[in-house]
Amino acid sequence: MMQMDRRQCLDEYEKLLVRMNTPRVLTDNASCLNATRVMIDSARKDEILLEAVQVLTDLNLSIKKGYVSSDGRWNMDVFHVTDLDGNKLTDDNIINCIEQSLETIHNTRSKPIDGMTVLELTGTDRVGLLSEVFAVLSDLKCDVVESKVWTHNGRIASLIYLKDIDSGYQIEDSNKIDTIKGRLRNVLKGDNDIRTAKTSVSMAITHTERRLHQMMFADRDYARKSDLKMENSPLVSVQSCLDKGYSVLNIQSKDRPKLLFDVVCTLTDMKYVVFHATINTTEKGAHLEFFIKHMDGTPISSEAEKERVILCLSAAIERRASEGVRLELRKADKPGLLAEVMRIFRENALYIIRAEISTTMGTALNMFYVTDAIGNRVDSEVIDSVRQRIGMVNLRVKEPSHQKIEIQEQNTSLGGAVLVSLGSLLRRNLYNFGLIKSYS
Repeated sequence: MMQMDRRQCLDEYEKLLVRMNTPRVLTDNASCLNATRVMIDSARKDEILLEAVQVLTDLNLSIKKGYVSSDGRWNMDVFHVTDLDGNKLTDDNIINCIEQSLETIHNTRSKPIDGMTVLELTGTDRVGLLSEVFAVLSDLKCDVVESKVWTHNGRIASLIYLKDIDSGYQIEDSNKIDTIKGRLRNVLKGDNDIRTAKTSVSMAITHTERRLHQMMFADRDYARKSDLKMENSPLVSVQSCLDKGYSVLNIQSKDRPKLLFDVVCTLTDMKYVVFHATINTTEKGAHLEFFIKHMDGTPISSEAEKERVILCLSAAIERRASEGVRLELRKADKPGLLAEVMRIFRENALYIIRAEISTTMGTALNMFYVTDAIGNRVDSEVIDSVRQRIGMVNLRVKEPSHQKIEIQEQNTSLGGAVLVSLGSLLRRNLYNFGLIKSYS
């Protein structure tokens, strides 16, 4: 009998642990005029904020406003989200997907890659580099299934998912892999990048865009200068709140999709912990404020470290900046198509600053952000010439949308001032979301 009671107690204890460690998610479509409110209540653990933001952004949702509060071992995160057109969410399937995804998030740092070989490339960027990379892969009978390419401060990072053209499966021949890596390394290092050009093959990978941030960070793109000038560079500052043991990070930037993900991803990989935060976006831009510490509980202690944080976060925001003309390619896929398109870009001196390449149901679905060779806007006649060669119907100009819809509510003035106490920060957040009647 005692043995039975003990087993029941253990079962109840295990159930309690599951409940404590499973985030509780509530979506609310009634109390906010222009957005859907997503509230996440969870026990504190490493990377929980990044995972929540990652789920929302991977569902192509835009975070217009947010509050993050950590009280001891517990988190309360609240986000106001819309679709990319600025509309609140009305599809029950999307809302259910949000709730289920957030309630099942767990700390998966890597996952196996099903049937594909993954190349990681970093090096010095130049006009025509991608044309050479994809020409090599085509020559070696490699089928590019997906790829993402980022450039920043004269550097390039790319993840390329491959299959063998002949077999249609993952490339497992070690000799062929070595040949691919060697030839691509020669392309990347060119005449002057023998030391920093890198190629590697991965059998497991983190979230693709997080990995690109990690690759660029490891390549120290933040410490380099580029001849290409970015418009609307972010303003980043770090202040001390030593009486509370925090460092206070303020960011003002042009708003865009995945801005919060890029910031939180970088802070997480730099081993900082976010205890409290406010996120607010308007038509004029985005303002983000974070109360952070090191993982050992100490704040930023030196001016040199503050400067490094500023440089790294500025770089993380700029990497995904949508400068240039956006071209979207939709065409029946065939061996060598990507190499052919890239060659046409190179022959017309188009510089690719960012690319997303995918293949779905036998159709190539690719997006390129392009400028001229020195970073200026491409002349429309050049774009027309490129489109004629590839196919006017297949290659379309899609200008980035800059429309931003401001979420208007009462009592939502955030400002940039450091709050007097963390207790008042939490109470104000609760008040703003209607969870308490007063925060005074």
